[in-house]
Amino acid sequence: METGDRRLMAAIEANWDERTPIHLASRFYDVEGRDPAAWFAAYEWEDLGDLTGRDVLHLQSHLGTETAAFVRRGARTVTGLDLSGAAVDAARRLAADAGLEIEYVHANVYDAREALGDRRFDVIYTGKGALCYLPDLREWAAVLAGLLRPGGQVYVVEFHPVLTGLGLVPRGDDDTLALRNDVIGGRGPVTLDATRTYTDGPELVEATTSYEWAHGLGEVVTALTGAGLTVRSLRESDELPWPRWPQMEQAASGWWRLPAPKLPLIYALRATLG
Repeated sequence: METGDRRLMAAIEANWDERTPIHLASRFYDVEGRDPAAWFAAYEWEDLGDLTGRDVLHLQSHLGTETAAFVRRGARTVTGLDLSGAAVDAARRLAADAGLEIEYVHANVYDAREALGDRRFDVIYTGKGALCYLPDLREWAAVLAGLLRPGGQVYVVEFHPVLTGLGLVPRGDDDTLALRNDVIGGRGPVTLDATRTYTDGPELVEATTSYEWAHGLGEVVTALTGAGLTVRSLRESDELPWPRWPQMEQAASGWWRLPAPKLPLIYALRATLG
């Protein structure tokens, strides 16, 4: 990773360090009351298959709200890795309080192989707002390939480029959704300076600047196949685990969708090594 990108990722780390106590106390995460399985769609467990006896790595794991679900699904070992030291500390406390055996590692994704040593995994899970913080997907995919055992799988469940491209536009007395952001990458990082995170809670005070990169589906697929993985399935879903916009309606699954038109909001990509 280039030196300039390291500098940007240091700013991202500081931003997430300051976000962590806000997220811990938020109603959005509800770390004491929400079942970790509620963050997963039924098709995710179908794609992942039986985790019994398998070693699972969750990259960019934040508070571990999703990581905990892998323990409860019977994984042999579960490891979370995150850029934010504050988030790793919080995730460790939450796991200990819940009596869950999870190892959390503080490291940049690009340094994951060095941080994890010679360990290899059967399943690597990542997504739901993770890839936008990574400047180079080819290097990311190479890291993943190096962490997998032969036959192991990567499962990327990520916000669809259509969703990340949409934004609210004020029109009269109401807001409407329109394409406002890049749907494919190529123009480098977008600088964000915001005092609010995506959750409820108080404002950020110091580390308000962060950076995001747009990545199209083609870029993700090309990066993974270029690293020697084979794409086995690619799903698109019109449902999110929370109501991102006021227009959204709750579906029978308990997740949320736009009433119309029917748009892809999340994709789930499964790829295997060998």
